[in-house]
Amino acid sequence: MVIYEKDRTLGVSHRFYRPGADEFGHLPDPPKSSFEPTGSITDENCRNVHLINAYRRYGYLQADLDPLGLEKKKDVPELNPELYGAKPDDALSSSNDLQVNDLAEQLRLIYCGTMAVEFMHINNWEERQWIAQHFEEAVATELRSEERVKLAKLMLRCENFDHFLGQKFPTLKRYSGEGAEAQFGFFSEIFDSAPEHGLQQILVGIAHRGRNNLLVEMMQFPYVQMFRKIRGKPELPEGVQGSGDVLSHLVSSFDHETSDGKVHITMLPNPSHLEAQNPVAMGKARARARSLNIGDYSKGRDARVGDGVLCLLVHGDGSFTGQGVVWESIALSQAPHFRLGGVIHLVTNNQIAFTAESHIGRSSRHCTDIAKAFEYPVLHVNGDKPEDLVKATRLAMAYREKFRKDIFINLICFRKWGHNELDDPTFTNPLLYKVINSRESVPREYADELIGDELITEEEVKKLKDDHTGKLLEAYRAVDGTPPKVNHLNGYWKGIVQAPSEVQTWDTGVDLELLRYVGAQTVKVPEKFNLHEHLKKTHIDARIQKLTSGEGIDWSTAEALAFGSLLVEGNDVRISGQDVGRATFCHRHAIMVDQETDQSHIPFNCIDPNQKGFLEVVNNLLSEEAILGFEFGFAIDNPKRLCIWEAQFGDFNNGAQIIIDTFIASAESKWLTQSGLTMLLPHGYDGAGPEHSSCRMERFLQLCDSKEDQQPVDGENINMRVVNPSTSAQYFHLLRRQVVPNYRKPCIVVAPKILLRHPKVSILKKPIFLKYVARNIGFTHEIFCSIYCSFVKQTIIYLKPSNLKKVHEQMRKLDMFRLVWYENKSKHKLQGSNRGIKIIIAGRFISDRICPWYSFQERHRRFDVQG
Repeated sequence: MVIYEKDRTLGVSHRFYRPGADEFGHLPDPPKSSFEPTGSITDENCRNVHLINAYRRYGYLQADLDPLGLEKKKDVPELNPELYGAKPDDALSSSNDLQVNDLAEQLRLIYCGTMAVEFMHINNWEERQWIAQHFEEAVATELRSEERVKLAKLMLRCENFDHFLGQKFPTLKRYSGEGAEAQFGFFSEIFDSAPEHGLQQILVGIAHRGRNNLLVEMMQFPYVQMFRKIRGKPELPEGVQGSGDVLSHLVSSFDHETSDGKVHITMLPNPSHLEAQNPVAMGKARARARSLNIGDYSKGRDARVGDGVLCLLVHGDGSFTGQGVVWESIALSQAPHFRLGGVIHLVTNNQIAFTAESHIGRSSRHCTDIAKAFEYPVLHVNGDKPEDLVKATRLAMAYREKFRKDIFINLICFRKWGHNELDDPTFTNPLLYKVINSRESVPREYADELIGDELITEEEVKKLKDDHTGKLLEAYRAVDGTPPKVNHLNGYWKGIVQAPSEVQTWDTGVDLELLRYVGAQTVKVPEKFNLHEHLKKTHIDARIQKLTSGEGIDWSTAEALAFGSLLVEGNDVRISGQDVGRATFCHRHAIMVDQETDQSHIPFNCIDPNQKGFLEVVNNLLSEEAILGFEFGFAIDNPKRLCIWEAQFGDFNNGAQIIIDTFIASAESKWLTQSGLTMLLPHGYDGAGPEHSSCRMERFLQLCDSKEDQQPVDGENINMRVVNPSTSAQYFHLLRRQVVPNYRKPCIVVAPKILLRHPKVSILKKPIFLKYVARNIGFTHEIFCSIYCSFVKQTIIYLKPSNLKKVHEQMRKLDMFRLVWYENKSKHKLQGSNRGIKIIIAGRFISDRICPWYSFQERHRRFDVQG
């Protein structure tokens, strides 16, 4: 709901969004527990307290974190006891014989070792005390002997896998994990401890560095299938539509069983646009909580956000600092309808990004400094100390379980090779790589440590490598005799198929009486609800009148009927965007707000007492890339929901171009990942200026794998739909068509603005979506127009898949020979063949901007057409 608070000092109103306590998809926050500080500060211990807090705040600046020993530490005056009026040989207190320098040395060992922590920027006193206590305990904890041996064997296998690839495929860009092998102890600890923490699902987002090691050594991806991929064999079975993707984008999903239970672990697809997968993984994790009815979607009294599902994100130091989507994604972490109850982040800090070393690649001291803006703790670990990383991981899991907040681990390591194994880094970073090339590997150093502790022997190390190499060789030799294997359309997607190559018609109609009932329920409010007086007349009464008469069904009513009918059929609807509750053009009003109490009410969730589907209305922060990525992730989890992202204006989708290109347009072809995500992009030339007029539909058309210049022409298996509905009835059917078929496709809707209340809208007469509407009247030219309703005689609703076959049939009926394509904007080149019919392109003069900036000029240029 929207709250207005008066700041008596400034005399201005502050507007912010707070969901109601009973809104679907948002549990009310539990009451804050009272936390009583123990102990007190006296004159005698005051200086000691100052020194302790100084080490807790600044100790990480003196920590031994660089495995290469190249970091130059600066003096930290705050760590000098004399700053607080104490001398090194002063007694700590009158009750013991310890001196100040004893305390300083103990603090140095805790806070300035090979594991360090930043947490004093957190405002919550209880949180700070908890972290201090548990960090100090973690430093003092030792791993058991069997845990150390297990860790050593895991790292040795990962290293051996990289060496095997280097020998068998010397020209392969494998993006090895060499130099960062400690990270596999991080994964092992989380996977093994997940059931103990009540986790049922883990969603993993990781970029290319070390990804292949994780897949084959820890996530049950078959060696032989990876070797097939490397050798250029087809990775998809015959009959499966798709093109595949590069080696570093492979995925896996499996059940991991431990003595405490089972957890399902899924690695998400990875595009080469670094960090772009972050919001996608977060969205899928949030959606998985909905599929399991846990966390924010639970009806249990003791439920907490973050129950059952963990999102695990692995970043690179350069991209984590440089990519804006990182900030946007973290900004979602505690936002209503986006929060996950804590993401665990690991930054694999190579101390270099391609050729740019850290002092060039960022302005902050640490790549994780962004976390401090959100009051999240950061653990720093020396990459040469894999046991410290395990301890940090345990602390991160415990922190997340207690506080349900994000936590970051900065693993300072190195990159054995260049950006890839074919790249020579000594051209640009000679001194750095002189150090790297002169040292032992992390697994070898750790194995030597365990040999010194008599936990393993050199013979056991050799046998482990030999046995592992034997398994790799066996898989390598089996490549030619092993068919490709894919794992998709399982779980929630069982029953979903790949779209057919022919055009299909699906019955998306709904019984008229049911529609009238549903429509009335979408504007029903509780008794004694203080409704805005304007809404009573223009929204509620108007909708009831339209439903009664069956005439004048406007866009908001058609949308409400589509939403409501899907909900009563058991499907969820999630609509996300900036101000989608009311809508940019004030037509939706999915959330009603009591004018006296500020309590919100969503009528869609009260249609029927037994309804299984619910509407989640997500008014979100001002972001495009992270939000659209999140909604894509939400859409790929379960096909039984309609997921919508609505841009405030269609023009603003360009802020999410990476998500559109690498996920929405190509995910199914690359990764066999279907999505029914629907994008509503308000579009229209009504004097709002060059940034509030066009969704740039030509860009979406260019992204389509349309076959209008081939035989056969487009079928349902086109990569995505681009739709410009001309009536509210068509809009109703296209929304339902996103859920009714047994396959899913993204849908780009060129949505109206002034047409939202246009008087010529159609009633819901037909039970299907019409892709091409022909009006058989006499004329000599055919003008196709996808935007300007005043010209409409024939209507192409689906721009992609192409409807040229229908157009040709109509032309033959009418003996038509001349076609005109009219663009109410600057002309752009039509893609594809004219297929034997001359098409005349008419539009405005070519311009650097999409339209004029003021309405007077816009009105005068409406008919300023070049042909």
